[in-house]
Amino acid sequence: MHIEILFEDDFILIVNKPNNLLIHNSYYARNIKEPTLLDLLLEQFNHNYFPVHRLDRKTSGVILLAKQKENVSIFQELFNSNLIEKTYLGIVRGFLNDSIKIESPVKNPDTKIYKNAETFCKPLLTKSLDIAVKPFETSRYSLVTLQPSTGRMHQLRIHMNKISHPIVGDYKYGDRFHNRMFEDNFNCKNLFLHAYTLKLTHPITNKTIKIEADLPKDWYTIFTNFDWKL
Repeated sequence: MHIEILFEDDFILIVNKPNNLLIHNSYYARNIKEPTLLDLLLEQFNHNYFPVHRLDRKTSGVILLAKQKENVSIFQELFNSNLIEKTYLGIVRGFLNDSIKIESPVKNPDTKIYKNAETFCKPLLTKSLDIAVKPFETSRYSLVTLQPSTGRMHQLRIHMNKISHPIVGDYKYGDRFHNRMFEDNFNCKNLFLHAYTLKLTHPITNKTIKIEADLPKDWYTIFTNFDWKL
C-alpha cells in the first residue's frame, strides 16, 4: 500500500491515512496483525517517523508525523493549546439542519473517567432516498463538517451518536440498518469520517501550513449517487 504524502519539510511529514489502517500497534488493537502506517512508511522511505496526534484506525485523512523524536512535544503542544485547526467531513444519518456545539463528556478507556469534550458540527448538504431503512420507508443523510476542540478517543463518533446522527459505516456507535443499506446499495463498508484539513503555524519555521486530504474512493461513489459536490 502506497501512502500519499501531503507535505514534507526537514521536520515533519504529513500524509493521507487510508481507512482501516492503524497508526501503530497498541494494546487496544492487539488482535490486529496487519502492517501499521509506521510500518508502511518505514518500508516506503527507510525512515522512522513519530506520530504527533491520533487518528482512529477506521478514520481516513490528514495525520502529522515528526521526523525526529525530540520534536514531537513541540508539535503536540500546538494540539494541546488548541492552536491547530482540524476539520473533518462526515456522512451521518438523518437531516441535520442547524450548526450545533456538542459538549457531552467522553469516557477515557483507561481510567473509565469521563472527560470534557467539545465538537462543533456544521451541516453542508442533505439527501433523501427512496430506499427503505427500518423502520422508515425512506432514508435521509447529511454531509457535515466536524471541528473538535478536544481530542478524546472516538470523540466525533460518540458525539454524533449522542445527538442521534451517527456516522455511516460506524459499526461500534452507529446504526446497523443504515450501515447495511450502504453496503447493499453502494458497496461501501468503510467509516464515512475523514480528517479533511489541517491548518497550523509551523513552530520551527513559523510558516503557515494548510493541508487538504483527498477523499477515499467510497466518498466519490456516494457523492455521485447523491449528486453532492463540495
